Amino acid sequence: MKDIQEQNILFLGIGNYLMGDEGVGVALAKKLETFPLPPNVEVLDGGTGGFHLMGPMEDYETVFMVDATLDGQPAGTVRLIEPRFSKDFPRVMSTHEVGLRDVVEAMTLRGTLPKIYLYLVSVETVQPMHIGLSEPVQAAADQLALRIAADMETFAAAGALA
Repeated sequence: MKDIQEQNILFLGIGNYLMGDEGVGVALAKKLETFPLPPNVEVLDGGTGGFHLMGPMEDYETVFMVDATLDGQPAGTVRLIEPRFSKDFPRVMSTHEVGLRDVVEAMTLRGTLPKIYLYLVSVETVQPMHIGLSEPVQAAADQLALRIAADMETFAAAGALA
């Protein structure tokens, strides 16, 4: 096991920016690329990569992810989960639900699943062929970027979230 300061951390933004709020994870990846992050943190726009995300995820001990969810909560609601198995994901994920669940299940079977911190951002609807976030999701994304940067800094220093 590597020392905490040597562990590689990945921020993975998931979503489709051509579908409005569904692209919140991608929007956060772009925003976090401008932040001063610890040297052992990489930022990746995962888009709707599905199984193509398995390779990059297997290269990291810890992955911080953001994805949109259609969970019936008010748009912009944020919650953090720590999924270890595909069943740990919320019942209703976004338009690429099967892809993320399948990736997690495959990595579990292979024994290569990293520690995952998944921030879910509630969206009201998926807006096909719409670029940009709604006002409540944009406001949540702005605050979440600061929170995630601080969480990754904390994790990079201590190996856990406080």
